Amino acid sequence: MTLSWYINRLRSMDAAEILHRVVEKSRKFTSRHLHQGWSRYKGARLHPVMPRLKGRVLAATPAQRQAITQAASDILAGHYSALGANWPQRPADIGFSADLWRLDPITQTHWPKSDQYAFAIDYRHRSGRGDIKYVWEINRLQFLPVLAAQHVLEEDAQSLDTIETVLTSWYEANPPFGGVGWASGIEVALRAISIILTLSLIGDRLSSGVREKAGDILSASAFWLPRFPSHFSSANNHLVAELAGEVLIERALGRSTGRARTHLLGELEKQILPDGAGAEQTPTYAAFTAELVLTAAMAEREAGTELPARALERLRAFADFIGWIGLNGEYGDNDEGRVVSLGEEASYPASVASAIASFVDRKSGWYRADDFRALVFGRPADVFSPLDGLRVFSAGGLSVWRGEMANHAAVLRFDHGPLGYLSIAAHGHADALAITLEVDGQPVLVDPGTYLYGSGGAWRDWFRSTPAHNTLNLGQQSQSVMSGAFNWSHKARAWLVESHTGTDWSLIAEHNGYERRFDARHRREVLRDGQAIVITDRLIGTPQQAEIVFQLAPGLVSQQVGKVVTVSRGGLALLRIELPNDAITIQSGGDAPGQGGWVSQGFGVKVPAARICWRGEVDSAGVQSFLRVLDH
Repeated sequence: MTLSWYINRLRSMDAAEILHRVVEKSRKFTSRHLHQGWSRYKGARLHPVMPRLKGRVLAATPAQRQAITQAASDILAGHYSALGANWPQRPADIGFSADLWRLDPITQTHWPKSDQYAFAIDYRHRSGRGDIKYVWEINRLQFLPVLAAQHVLEEDAQSLDTIETVLTSWYEANPPFGGVGWASGIEVALRAISIILTLSLIGDRLSSGVREKAGDILSASAFWLPRFPSHFSSANNHLVAELAGEVLIERALGRSTGRARTHLLGELEKQILPDGAGAEQTPTYAAFTAELVLTAAMAEREAGTELPARALERLRAFADFIGWIGLNGEYGDNDEGRVVSLGEEASYPASVASAIASFVDRKSGWYRADDFRALVFGRPADVFSPLDGLRVFSAGGLSVWRGEMANHAAVLRFDHGPLGYLSIAAHGHADALAITLEVDGQPVLVDPGTYLYGSGGAWRDWFRSTPAHNTLNLGQQSQSVMSGAFNWSHKARAWLVESHTGTDWSLIAEHNGYERRFDARHRREVLRDGQAIVITDRLIGTPQQAEIVFQLAPGLVSQQVGKVVTVSRGGLALLRIELPNDAITIQSGGDAPGQGGWVSQGFGVKVPAARICWRGEVDSAGVQSFLRVLDH
């Protein structure tokens, strides 16, 4: 690892965490010499974890059956796609050879073999091998439950044979604790969950040898997870995954889940805030946390144990939060992490909200998913009408207005929350006081997305920077100062000053991210005035030359006439943006970050999209922008 990475991470640690890291380092050194190989983890007797899952799969709807069959057919034909990448198609006889578990599909290079100790592999910094997430993704084995479901539905021998081949191949290529497959607890946990779901569906059909191998993997995982937990500045969604994995593994091995369950419920209350927003400032990671808790809760329910009422209420709050922000309300990081999946889906947070509605109430929700996840957790019987009005999520730092403008349904979101969670705010973006807008369910003004993680470099910085978001920036600098791909040395603090509900509602918020460097505090007021949304930006302190940005969704066309920009989709004008004067540039794409607008609609994918930028002086009197949805 680089010296700068160590220095920046140390700056984020207190004395207790530094002591923890020293002890952890000692444990890793000890395990390198004492705990490797399968011999220590033999003889596990497996117990059913979700015995009723098979019945739920057999009751799949026609749409669910078709989706399972299609996804399974792709895997059986040698196709594997994830994170915007396609793995090389391989003939059946070498489809799951040992090198597959180390292959980066983008660079076509391989990560170290299992003879290299997991913790000796530097995966955080660019090494020419690509982004470690691609290798980890296939090692999660999340396609196995899909093949298992296909076998349950069709009793095809090929799906069963492929599952046995995959488990055998992974087992032989990845002994404890060598190679990147064992380098991160979240990966260990998600792989274990995939195996347990597979065993729940077709465990009785597997050969005794393969069942033994599955038991060995789970036993090694049970040792590894509590030995190297994600604590202190790392205790985000990774810790939730580790604890959920422990709950399921302990059930599979016939052990008590008490410790892991207690800690998991504690993390749920930390990482899903009382108003339902995610503490990591990203709805997709909050959905990931909720789905992990749901998976553990389903395992506990099938064992005759229910979650306490306070945990169910926290899950309900999250589902309600997602109902307000809607299908296009994503912001912050999104690495497309899932617990169960068939691949691409319309809205991951909405699907999890649907699962929560079924698991908690079994009655109604604002959205009803008909996907693979619904087979695991169920789906609500009824769907109620969309929400309406202004809702302020004070704990999460987000306000959402849902209503009508010019005979069109509109949703506006206003971010006045913290940068992120814990001392490193790993998955937050510097987007304080940013807005997004959708019209008739289609995104118009959008969050730019994520694009890449470890291999992103300057592009990673751009997509989480302030100039990429729909807010004001000074000197083309971010409100918060980056000190690595998942760290910040200085964090802007944002807060809601006041809010007023009603037909002509208003919101005022501030942040102090530029105060130290520019002697100015950004204050933004967003209000509805008849058929217009009025945005007033002020700099409290020293007047500054500023940029005010509006990032459009891909596929939209913009035309400037003087100080007015008209935005169209498919030849129909849908939004007019009136800016303080005609000092406007509109650019999309470019060879380098910052040259124009880019939007990432999925991990590893970026597409050019118009970025509208006004430049001029802003002082305490402020400048105004007007958004008007147009009636066709």
